[in-house]
Amino acid sequence: MKQNIGSADRVIRVLIAIIIGVLYFMGQITGIAAIILGALAVIFILTSIFGFCPLYFPFKLSTTKQKDA
Repeated sequence: MKQNIGSADRVIRVLIAIIIGVLYFMGQITGIAAIILGALAVIFILTSIFGFCPLYFPFKLSTTKQKDA
């Protein structure tokens, strides 16, 4: 897997996951919304750790800095 997530993208994903977690533990989101947003938060954390987003791959998107050859 070639990395396709840049550092700014990673930071944004982690921040969103943290916000979702805080909202959940404060009781602001519950039920189906909590399940869906919780799953999204887990996906954001995992993609940030690995630096690869499967949704970017088919569209050949990348937020990493490209080195000039």
